[in-house]
Amino acid sequence: MAANNRSDHGSDENTRLYNPYQNYEVPINKSQYLYKLPTSPEFLFTEESLRQRRSWGENLTFYTGTAYLGGSVAGASVGVITGVKSFESGDTTKLKINRILNSSGQTGRTWGNRIGIIGLVYAGIESGVVAATDRDDVWTSVVAGLGTGAVCRAARGVRSAAVAGALGGLAAGAVVAGKQIVRRYVPI
Repeated sequence: MAANNRSDHGSDENTRLYNPYQNYEVPINKSQYLYKLPTSPEFLFTEESLRQRRSWGENLTFYTGTAYLGGSVAGASVGVITGVKSFESGDTTKLKINRILNSSGQTGRTWGNRIGIIGLVYAGIESGVVAATDRDDVWTSVVAGLGTGAVCRAARGVRSAAVAGALGGLAAGAVVAGKQIVRRYVPI
């Protein structure tokens, strides 16, 4: 692995040179310890390199965290509006700020937790569908949205679960379609 001659260091564009002793003041020949490391991820099996998707744990963390963050921000925004509406005529500035902070904190936490759980359920169902069918396409997201809506409203009855499932499937399909449209027509 060590490259002993300097003429072949720049021969491959998919590698980068690495010297493990570059940050240390040691009296050694530095060109002797240059290693060619790949710039792209390495895979043990070729099947792994063909699949360009997150693992189920990364999927779970991403969807739950994104949903919690989005829900918290949206809830805090609603809480600020609610806090401003609750002002009374004799309130001091300190009391007004306290009302805004309390209201936005309470509403932000509540919305974040609720929408974070929806993201958790969605990620679990999507990872389960991908593991069962070994496909990751638009229909996987639609099925995950349908299942998430049905699971989140199952306690309110079959009719409510069916309606929420249909809305969840439509929402997931719309998000995936919007992502494809943005990817195709918006130069990023």
